[in-house]
Amino acid sequence: MRFAVLALGLTIVPAAQGDEWPSPAIHEVFSHNRAYFVRVVPGKSFGDTVGFSGAGKGPFATAEFYRLEKDKSYRLAATATLLNPIAPIDFFVTDRGVLITLDNWHNMGYGKIVVFYSPDGKPIRAYELSDLFTKTEIDGFQHSVSSIWWRKSANYVREGENSFNVTVNDTGAGFIFEVTGAYQYCETTAGKFLCRNANKDRKWRAYREPGGGSH
Repeated sequence: MRFAVLALGLTIVPAAQGDEWPSPAIHEVFSHNRAYFVRVVPGKSFGDTVGFSGAGKGPFATAEFYRLEKDKSYRLAATATLLNPIAPIDFFVTDRGVLITLDNWHNMGYGKIVVFYSPDGKPIRAYELSDLFTKTEIDGFQHSVSSIWWRKSANYVREGENSFNVTVNDTGAGFIFEVTGAYQYCETTAGKFLCRNANKDRKWRAYREPGGGSH
């Protein structure tokens, strides 16, 4: 199956034990069909990030949602405040204009780590790490001074634009999120590829293609 891989927002891959982060900057990401793009303008609320205790607080990051018009120009359709004090580490835009953000600048694994926004900038669903994993699992991830390294860099909008993959480890475990925010977390256990759709009262089942089809 071919996947639509979109450009990353900040493409940050700091050393696991270090905290070397490039300065936040304005970035844009287009949808695969080029019908939408989103520009993220960094916020200034450093005091709301781990590792900047005592720093000033201010406006959070903002997102500008642009839509392609019939005359081939882009029109600003919405402006929204994001749930990121500074900026998301990565962000993606689907062919229907849904914005998906991953993690927070300088704070991988802290705060709202996965957020879905509608094309008019309204939050659809937001997750913190504790919403997706148990404390034991979180403790098992690699930690640095200000980050929890819970995912790999293989994150992409899947072909069909209705779901989004986040790879968690080198064995292929990961999330398949629908644009509504619903998800399956799948991993290989005892030789079987099984999935759960909740963090509490976990029930492991065979993988089901988003939309109800089986796979």
